[in-house]
Amino acid sequence: MDQKYNPRNVEDKWQQHWEEAKTFAVTEDREKQKYYLLEMFPYPSGRIHMGHVRNYSIGDVIGRFKRMRGFNVLHPMGWDAFGMPAENAAIQNKSHPAKWTYENIAYMRGQLKKMGLSYDWGRELATCDVEYYRWEQKIFLQMYEKGLAYKKTSFVNWCPKCETVLANEQVEDGGCWRCDSEVNQKELDQWFFRITDYAEELLEWTNRLPGWPERVLVMQRNWIGKSFGCEIEFPLEGNADAIKVFTTRQDTVYGATFMSLAPEHPRAEELTTPDRKEEVDAFIEKVKKTDRIKRTAEDFEKEGVFTGSYCINPLTKAHMPIYLANFVLMDYGTGAVMAVPTHDQRDFEFARKYALPLQVVIQPEGETLDPLSMAAAFTEVGILTNSSQFDGLRSDSAKEAIADFLEQEGIGKKTVNFRLRDWGISRQRYWGNPIPIIYCKACGVVPVPDQDLPVRLPMDVEFTGEGGSPLAKIDSFINVTCPLCGQPARREADTMDTFVQSSWYFLRYCCPDLLDGPLDSERVDYWMSVDQYIGGIEHAVMHLLYARFFTKVLRDLGYITCDEPFTKLLTQGMVIKDGAKMSKSKGNVVDPNGLIDRYGADTARLFSLFAAPPEKDLDWSDQGVDGSFRFLNRVWKLVHDRLDLINNSKTVNLSALTGEERTLRRAVHKTIRKVTEDIEERFHFNTAIAAVMELLNVLQGAELATPQYGAVMKEALGSLVQMLAPFVPHITEELWQRMGHHTPLSETPWPDYDREAVVDDEALVVIQVNGKLRSKFTVPAGTDEETMKSIALADEKVLPFIEGKQVRKVICIPGKLVNIVVG
Repeated sequence: MDQKYNPRNVEDKWQQHWEEAKTFAVTEDREKQKYYLLEMFPYPSGRIHMGHVRNYSIGDVIGRFKRMRGFNVLHPMGWDAFGMPAENAAIQNKSHPAKWTYENIAYMRGQLKKMGLSYDWGRELATCDVEYYRWEQKIFLQMYEKGLAYKKTSFVNWCPKCETVLANEQVEDGGCWRCDSEVNQKELDQWFFRITDYAEELLEWTNRLPGWPERVLVMQRNWIGKSFGCEIEFPLEGNADAIKVFTTRQDTVYGATFMSLAPEHPRAEELTTPDRKEEVDAFIEKVKKTDRIKRTAEDFEKEGVFTGSYCINPLTKAHMPIYLANFVLMDYGTGAVMAVPTHDQRDFEFARKYALPLQVVIQPEGETLDPLSMAAAFTEVGILTNSSQFDGLRSDSAKEAIADFLEQEGIGKKTVNFRLRDWGISRQRYWGNPIPIIYCKACGVVPVPDQDLPVRLPMDVEFTGEGGSPLAKIDSFINVTCPLCGQPARREADTMDTFVQSSWYFLRYCCPDLLDGPLDSERVDYWMSVDQYIGGIEHAVMHLLYARFFTKVLRDLGYITCDEPFTKLLTQGMVIKDGAKMSKSKGNVVDPNGLIDRYGADTARLFSLFAAPPEKDLDWSDQGVDGSFRFLNRVWKLVHDRLDLINNSKTVNLSALTGEERTLRRAVHKTIRKVTEDIEERFHFNTAIAAVMELLNVLQGAELATPQYGAVMKEALGSLVQMLAPFVPHITEELWQRMGHHTPLSETPWPDYDREAVVDDEALVVIQVNGKLRSKFTVPAGTDEETMKSIALADEKVLPFIEGKQVRKVICIPGKLVNIVVG
């Protein structure tokens, strides 16, 4: 038996045991309370980084702890395997994306197993597996039947070199993240999911997720962006038609002096007069090359161009010039904004730049604003002026009155608007899930019949990096027969956004072996919802929102019964080194492989868990890693030094201990209580580990020559090893076995603390006079209030503050405090 701690030997041994014994394989068990734990699955980029180590270690502590607490724990792992990086690699390495992806999966799987993570590997899935994406195609078709999937023309971020649509997050400083080419706006036919049908429910449920960080919920509420206002029609000058605007500030409509349209507005061309066409066209092209997110930023320079057309303010009858403005988007409201420069800052800056008129319609109470001298828009509540019969009303109450008037006059109506827009899922790339649609000249849009699913990605593909999606060039894939009429037809060449695959993978984990459908309702209903989900806050308004949407869709399609996918959400912090997030570009990456080879996985896990609470950023420290390794060596040495003592100990009544043995046992059980509470209630792993470190110090200093000492130390060391098990599972399994236990620690219950053992023999009582600390004293535990009051009133340090004064009352908290109130 090795007396020296050898992490590699220990970790290899127990990883092999867990794999051969299928220790963490799990099935539905109605006799046990289930616990579904999940970390966001990784993209198989080639190797794990320290962010992965931290994220998965956090999850593993929770999973192992819950298992020891008697829960039936589902803790699966898989791969978010479609996406453009695989195509990039195929282009660079002249290989197939599938080959690159599956090789990376195999390598990263090995890395994760070396960390000793308690995954049920029998449930592993990759979203590029045909047995996964075939069922996603079926779900797509069912959404299409329900009107939840549809195709429309839309402006998108377009890379002309890669010839593909880019999501907003794939546009970096106006360029393509893949090739740096300038990105522009292009109008394309795109497939969408009608997430807006669920906007109200998605918003309402943000108030029913107490286990989510409020920051994430606020981000989702803002992204959904429900607002109450009015739709108002502004007649066009010299035209029987009108432009509709949506506004939440109908109280300012009398101050509207011009109209701003999104450059993408469908009527922009129609409203442009011939003499303005050249300038308008140039402006539209300029805006097409501007990042859409930047356009809405407060500090972005407001620019526009006059179309040559006018509309009429329906209440003032004023003629309002119609401009195209770079800060107006088609994605919100109607894509048209009534501009009130005196009471909206963006409109104010725009009006000053283009010398447009300003009309004050809300005055601050006790002040008079002059539009000529205003330095900024007045956006607070005030009193209406220059607003006809509404003069004198407070602006907040005038909203309702003016809305009623607009409806009464037939020129507007109250309405609710959402910032959320339907989810565009079309991607012009190969390595994704094919959209199961066929286009026939005679029959139109034809869904692929169920019996013809899956639409498989063809493997004989050439990757050049140019010319758009390779699928569009493969005749054997594109050219098909219409399933309705038998005539020649064409297959859809776009693939689905990879966020689609990550929107339901957590459901498929419940039944990954199902061969005749996407989901087994009975098994899914047992496991769902996910009890604890762990991942980065950067996914707050993309993946996390899409997953919520998909869960509700699958519920309405009859597959599942739950309303929400994730009961609790933990957003872990980043790993920081040299003041910045670890990244290859910054040259501050620490390779987990080298760390594990040198110190072992337990040390890597322990440091990542001890250095900071899970939700905070972790500052990397080489000294901290060394310290974690030294701590594990101290644990190893202490157990080995006491093996003879504990193996030869006699059975004693531990509850009847006295003196130093009782004090030692109290320290053990207080630590059990603290560690249990820190893990179970707060996920404060760092303070839990610190408590075990303190206990180790106590145990190292304990040398008692009594018959009971061996039994006390046996319980103490056993408890210490059990408490460390979720954090450092390999070394603790080995020590547990060497201590003579035949049942593996991973199958051993968590220790309970003895409530009687944690009661102190003595209590330290604080004495206050009129709330100020004056002295302290110690009494036996359980001392009654009257005795404590008498001791406090006679305390030498207290007497100078109460002599000659009237004692009005004495407040006592048994075992803690006596407060003497004097007059």
